[in-house]
Amino acid sequence: MLSRAPPRSCSGGAGNVRCRHDAPSRRPWVPAGGLARGGQRAGVKLVAARPATRTVVVAAAAGERRPVGPERVAAVADGTMLANGSAVAGISKLVTSTIGKSTNILWHDCPIGQNERQKLLNQKGCVVWITGLSGSGKSTLACALSRELHSRGHLTYVLDGDNLRHGLNRDLSFKAEDRVENIRRVGEVAKLFADAGLICIASLISPYRSDRSACRNLLPNSSFIEVFLNAPLEICEARDPKGLYKLARAGKIKGKNEKPTDCRCLLFTRKAYQGKSPVGFTGIDDPYEPPSDCEIVIQCNIGHCPSPKSMADQVVSYLEANGFLQD
Repeated sequence: MLSRAPPRSCSGGAGNVRCRHDAPSRRPWVPAGGLARGGQRAGVKLVAARPATRTVVVAAAAGERRPVGPERVAAVADGTMLANGSAVAGISKLVTSTIGKSTNILWHDCPIGQNERQKLLNQKGCVVWITGLSGSGKSTLACALSRELHSRGHLTYVLDGDNLRHGLNRDLSFKAEDRVENIRRVGEVAKLFADAGLICIASLISPYRSDRSACRNLLPNSSFIEVFLNAPLEICEARDPKGLYKLARAGKIKGKNEKPTDCRCLLFTRKAYQGKSPVGFTGIDDPYEPPSDCEIVIQCNIGHCPSPKSMADQVVSYLEANGFLQD
């Protein structure tokens, strides 16, 4: 059995910093000045007021030792909370927010924003949202479009519905509430990619207009490009690349006989569930709502469907005409 080596003495170092080997037994090593609660620098305190819609977190200036208790917190007329009820020299006020179930959060802006990133990439960030029935060719188009843009020197990223369910959305099923959450998450991720200056290509069935509209509303209207791959059910079912239509026709893909209970789901998909309780396979026993105002429609007819390259060129032409592919 190995014995523990004796502590080594340290040489050198700043005069106001103690070596951790010289510290008393079983006591954590800290700089001579000490650490404040939460790992802050000595002499700095963060004091949060009572929960409110807007809360001001007050950071005391270094060296200040005055206690800040409940009796020293006062309300300001606009609903914010300040220590001592007044502004003090050396005090910075940070307005926090409550978003959903997240409380006391603060948005932090960085000096490098979307414009700077777009100049660096020589392109405009956007989301190309490809929607259509299963088997309509969404993933094929997404990959062909990514390849074409890459060959022209543009940075893209593909968010494929099935791929995302291998990781980010692996905890979601295909029942109503989870389908809504699936689309919401993808919309938020796509928004981040667009903000980074990338051309984000999202490929999902996304059967309900309200869900797609919710994603559109996350970005400026011109930055959300909805592409409807309009392939009839007969073509998609004949292709059936995953064998899902066959399973659905055999009754082996069925949803739960329940309507969505989550209020967000009810808001986003209320029209889709009027008079329809089961949630099954899209196009067979669950509805698909075609876009009513999409930017691009790619038509696929029985006996004639455009090639992946032709479909990709149609989207690239739109991006060029609307200034997303800068020279």
